[in-house]
Amino acid sequence: MMNDMAGECRVDLVDLSDTGAALSTARLMAKEAGFEETDQYLIATAVSELATNIIRYAGRGAVNIRIIQDDERTGLEVIAQDSGPGIEDIEQAMQDNYSTGNSLGLGLPGVKRIMDEFTIESRVGQGTTCTARKWRR
Repeated sequence: MMNDMAGECRVDLVDLSDTGAALSTARLMAKEAGFEETDQYLIATAVSELATNIIRYAGRGAVNIRIIQDDERTGLEVIAQDSGPGIEDIEQAMQDNYSTGNSLGLGLPGVKRIMDEFTIESRVGQGTTCTARKWRR
């Protein structure tokens, strides 16, 4: 389910097909924020990785995407949140090629490389929140 407020959207993730809605929403929001087409696709790729991780490791969650501004810049903020098992070792999870789920282990490090700011908060047994921001150049 997607809720759209002015400059903000939420995509609930309950199965893998919802990752497509998250990807499309991210691209549209990036376009609305004035990002060039290349950055629109990069942001959509980052959101797709975060959404896929939620489905793969937590089963369900949500992605909130909103246009942000500070004094001189416009950007996009993505908050991916789940109530899944959490990440035991965030530092290890941020290493290329590390995976607990038979994947290439490039998702979270890739998101960090694509976006300008990236943080992970996670508690084992309670879930994970990833916050990523990209600023328009």
